[in-house]
Amino acid sequence: MSIVSMTGFAESAGSHEGLRWRWEAKSVNGRGLDLRLRTPPGYDSLEQPARMLAAERFRRGNFQIALTVETDAGTRGLRVDPAALASAVKLAREISAETGLAPARVDGLLALKGVIVQEDGITLDPVARGHRDAQILKSLTVTFEALSRARMNEGAKLAQLLTAQIDEVARLVGEAESLAATQPEALRQKLTMQLQELLSGAALSEERLAQEVAVLATRADVREELDRLKAHVQDARALLKSREAVGRKLDFLSQEFNREANTLCSKSADIALTRVGLALKAVIDQFREQAQNVE
Repeated sequence: MSIVSMTGFAESAGSHEGLRWRWEAKSVNGRGLDLRLRTPPGYDSLEQPARMLAAERFRRGNFQIALTVETDAGTRGLRVDPAALASAVKLAREISAETGLAPARVDGLLALKGVIVQEDGITLDPVARGHRDAQILKSLTVTFEALSRARMNEGAKLAQLLTAQIDEVARLVGEAESLAATQPEALRQKLTMQLQELLSGAALSEERLAQEVAVLATRADVREELDRLKAHVQDARALLKSREAVGRKLDFLSQEFNREANTLCSKSADIALTRVGLALKAVIDQFREQAQNVE
């Protein structure tokens, strides 16, 4: 089986010329592919390639991916961001002109957030930055490979659980079929008791009773529901063996299971059949809950 879970976690680390980094990636179930990426300042250029790598490998899930970067103490440095400083100077002059306050001092301007930035000290010309980014993205590929394996391992466990639940559904459907065969007699007994109470012991012809039972039996016939349940069981088994992403199909199928089980319970005229229908609904709810974790 190739069922893939949407739940998993992986991490990897790398280094390059005094720079050390670590990727962490975790995923949980989601309706589509939702990627939340967190990178340190100065590494925004990695966001688009990272999203492309995720889209190539995964189809569904909510992903949280984080990059942390450390540098050797000897390579760290500070620099002034010219654009941020220019904006701060301009704003300070406007405030001074409007309020008559003394102009801002240099130390005050440099203390503003974003004016002084810390850089890794590594040569950041376009070629060097591109090489650095390529190394970091290579580590992300390793992380995604490990995450994919984790999701497949979880998927294997999930497939066993889903298969066991489908087996239980099939068993209960078989039990319901046996009980459904006794429905007409159960209806006859139930109707006879009700009519006798209404008529206070007056005689009721067998022909009239048979007619009433026939009408009720037609309304309470659950053979179609059982046939559809059996068909859904076969569809579920086929999906669990599929090599495609089947999470949405399994979720839809679980809704169809539930619809037929509800109708079965509403039509039942026998306590034992009703109990089987309720047990069926319980298993189907468990199946649907687990199916929502499938990619």
